[in-house]
Amino acid sequence: MRLVHSLRSYPKTMSDFPSAMDIFTITIADIQKNTIFNKRVDMRRVKDIIASKAKAINSIAPGALVIDGLELLNSVNLSYLIVMEGDNYKGIFSERDYTRNVILKGRSSKETIVEQVMTADYPRVEMSDTVEYCMNLINTHRTRYLLAFDDKNFVGVITIHDLLRQVIASKEEVFDHSLTSQLLDNAEGGGRIY
Repeated sequence: MRLVHSLRSYPKTMSDFPSAMDIFTITIADIQKNTIFNKRVDMRRVKDIIASKAKAINSIAPGALVIDGLELLNSVNLSYLIVMEGDNYKGIFSERDYTRNVILKGRSSKETIVEQVMTADYPRVEMSDTVEYCMNLINTHRTRYLLAFDDKNFVGVITIHDLLRQVIASKEEVFDHSLTSQLLDNAEGGGRIY
């Protein structure tokens, strides 16, 4: 702020301009006082989203039949299931997987197993990653899901809806507004990301 103010007074000679060190010092001091900077430091992280979510009840074994997966999707009222083998993450089985890999390929839901049609290669995030980083990743990869890991241990799924809830809860104060607009536009169907 002081830098901007001093430049607005239109210095008349070169000696009236602040030195490079003054600019650096002023800039750091101003940034540390800036409320936007403080909000970004306090921005929620993946660990906060995972902690706020209920324990996942939407998991299925890779060897389960697709028809059983569909029944589970219906009963939990979600669009995806986490495919787990014991404590090991194997993939995500979603309504999209069903449509593209079963229906459009003429397979039978009663004869096809989840492992044959699931998707395993979603982008990964760590517990320390910020919500804004997740938003960028979802937008860049044009996906609905991110896999959250604590080191090498799978801890859950972050969905586009989880991130949009963060935007709404934070009233968009800590997010890049253009990215928020892109995600909302994509979620509404203009350039679908799912």
